[in-house]
Amino acid sequence: MSKQEDLVNAVIARAQESEPKKKLACAQAFKLAEEFDAAVIEIGRICNRNNIRICKCQLGCFK
Repeated sequence: MSKQEDLVNAVIARAQESEPKKKLACAQAFKLAEEFDAAVIEIGRICNRNNIRICKCQLGCFK
């Protein structure tokens, strides 16, 4: 698998831990970006493409 595929799979797997709705905490998004040496915006794009909601936003933008 490529690094990008690994990143996508990691984001989806982390979001599915919050079943029944796919959500990813903002802090988790930043941690994944750091772990995979990716831009945070890329994590956001992956979330958008996979209907994953960002929650617990550190800026208070998403709840």
